[in-house]
Amino acid sequence: MVQPVREEARRDGSSPSTIVLSGARSRAERELVRRWAASTYGDDAARIVADDARELSGALEGAGPDTAVVPVRVVWPPAERSSADAPSAADLLSLSARRRGLRHLHARLRGWSAEKARVVAGEAATLAELRRDGDREVGTADGTGFVAFVRRRATLACDRAERRLTGDRYKVPRLMAEQIVASAAVRRRAGAVADELGLSTDEVLAHTARCLEEMAAVQSPPAIEAFRSVMSPLHRRAWDLDVDDAGLEALREEGRRRPLVFLPSHRSYADPLVLAEVLHAHDFPRNHVLGGNNLAFWPLGALGRRAGIVFIRRSFGDDTIYKFAVREYFGHLLDKRFNLEWYIEGGRTRTGKLRPPRYGLLRYLVDAADQLDEASAGADPLLVPVSINYDQLHEVGALAAEQGGTGKKAEGLAWLAGYMRDQQRRIGSARIRFGEPIGLRDALAEAGEGPSQLEKVAFRVAVGINRAAPATPTGVVTFALLGACGRALTLDQVRAVVAPVRGLLGDEPAIGTLDTDEGLVDTLCRLVSVGVVECFEGGPEPVWSIGPDRHHVAAFYRNGLLHHLLTRAVLEMALFAVVDGGRELAGDRVLEACWEAALALRDLLKYEFFFSRKRDFRDELLAELDRLAPGYRSAPASARGAAELLSRAELLVAPRTLLPFVEAQWVVATVLAAHEGALDDRASFLDACTGLGRQWWRQQLLHGADVVSRELFTSALRAAENRALLGADADPAARAAWRDEVAAVRNRLRRAGEREQALRAEVFDDDGRH
Repeated sequence: MVQPVREEARRDGSSPSTIVLSGARSRAERELVRRWAASTYGDDAARIVADDARELSGALEGAGPDTAVVPVRVVWPPAERSSADAPSAADLLSLSARRRGLRHLHARLRGWSAEKARVVAGEAATLAELRRDGDREVGTADGTGFVAFVRRRATLACDRAERRLTGDRYKVPRLMAEQIVASAAVRRRAGAVADELGLSTDEVLAHTARCLEEMAAVQSPPAIEAFRSVMSPLHRRAWDLDVDDAGLEALREEGRRRPLVFLPSHRSYADPLVLAEVLHAHDFPRNHVLGGNNLAFWPLGALGRRAGIVFIRRSFGDDTIYKFAVREYFGHLLDKRFNLEWYIEGGRTRTGKLRPPRYGLLRYLVDAADQLDEASAGADPLLVPVSINYDQLHEVGALAAEQGGTGKKAEGLAWLAGYMRDQQRRIGSARIRFGEPIGLRDALAEAGEGPSQLEKVAFRVAVGINRAAPATPTGVVTFALLGACGRALTLDQVRAVVAPVRGLLGDEPAIGTLDTDEGLVDTLCRLVSVGVVECFEGGPEPVWSIGPDRHHVAAFYRNGLLHHLLTRAVLEMALFAVVDGGRELAGDRVLEACWEAALALRDLLKYEFFFSRKRDFRDELLAELDRLAPGYRSAPASARGAAELLSRAELLVAPRTLLPFVEAQWVVATVLAAHEGALDDRASFLDACTGLGRQWWRQQLLHGADVVSRELFTSALRAAENRALLGADADPAARAAWRDEVAAVRNRLRRAGEREQALRAEVFDDDGRH
């Protein structure tokens, strides 16, 4: 297919015939198309045919195979403005009227004039080429099905041509359900489903079409701009956007060759809105955002579907045809190079760290890509890990309450109004970072065949998200305050605790503000403003502490920092394990002993944190040991040598990093060890864990109130299930052994905490000297 040019006479004096398939929508536009055709092809050298099924059918019947079909459309480029600006009402009216050709409004619209109109031509094709493609794609080279195919092809060709004027941000899908159901390949696959269900192929396709109508996004530029305008109060005033856009240009170029699948972390309802604004400002096409249909209530559902949100049922059950429709929809989006976006955790984090990934949608993506021809760009989409972090969240209090067993509030119009009201106050920055893209085919190949293949790919994405995630000022400050054991700290004391943490995090630009007293006080004040931190000013100088019953909220911000400190924490505990061994080691065995202890701890916490592959994890551990003690290889290969390495640490991060998760596992392991038989009722079991946790917290047997978390207890249950401790045939001795193993690690962490308190003694002295 080629762009149309002025036709020149052939050597034999004849001229090839041309059909200009016009999408003009008003008398003014029809005149513009007529002038364009005369200018491009010469007077009466091309036949102008309206984009109407009956008229086009008649024109095609008498045309020869060399007839060129040239689709054209009149475009009225929108008024120039910053892509990051929220559209005004006049912009929306103008954009909508221009796209619909409302001639009687033209004179009243800002900046409207015929001189600004542009006739854009899609790629041309001969009738022979169209018949060949139509036969391959829809199984017919003639008739009404072929006419519909030509009209769809013309619409898509004009869309591509229009984007050269308006930019990629307005790349929108057209006629999705029609194209999918009309596809000959889809019909063949539907036949197999029909045989399985005992239905006819037409019945399966009809049901598929209804499923597609339910889920498929129907985008349009006016709807996108209206959605941005209506939803902007949910995020625009709350946060400044802090975007590391260094790699966005390369990513946008990749997106012109293959589809991108954005997989962000999920902390807020505003995540899709914030990410959409970033991509819109950088001229990315609108993502197809996969969301649960619990958010499809009016007006969010009606408007969101027209702006790129794909509302998927939260549970498919045994609906084979719905699953078939999802797979075919994914495949069509990939094949047409439309970008996808979903939140791989399956829901917002309640603890502030990444939740375990869900694999369902990833499985549909892999299956959809497998169905495509290897030559299709969609056969190997690019997975893009995305980290979205906030200095503060208005909704974090509700998230923390859900950890303690409070029911999740149902979404609806009243909920939306309340959320919008909360979001009107500025509360810091939203930080968006893009991780290293991952080719789906390469990731699958590296993961290898087998039942854990998808899990390995999903974990690789999660590791990519964590690596991209920045440390935040609120994360560092809450890390410091939660380690103060309930004490209120002066500004000097806060600075003294923050400084070594800041040192471990290196040159993280997002926390550079903490290098000054002004930046430190600003972060404390922001935490005070949302009730996480209390400031007492009735004494000689202000002191700050975590507010009563706000430990879960403070832990939410702290936990977003922990992946930065995880390797250091594991190293510290590995060295403590060598010290506890209390024996001389041969040669270089101190390193091997550390490695064995690190692997044991890694296995214990593998459902709490995302660890790198073992070979990478070993390199990270050795690099951390180099940072802790340069020249460590000269230390004695003994428990005494390990203790000497530990003595070089200015700060021990393991207690604050690992203890809440180990103690939550300890609670679960203790309740499970006392449980007889199979664990059939998990809800009641979690209630029992919550009760024991609350008791132990009141008895000061737990490090903090944030240990009492249903989400942490659920992760611990997954660890128990992995050890085959939940079934009726589970060995009571094995359950007790797991409890004792966790208790031993917990005791080691408590001792490390006591040592850390001794290191901080000068900071936390009672009379305020420091």
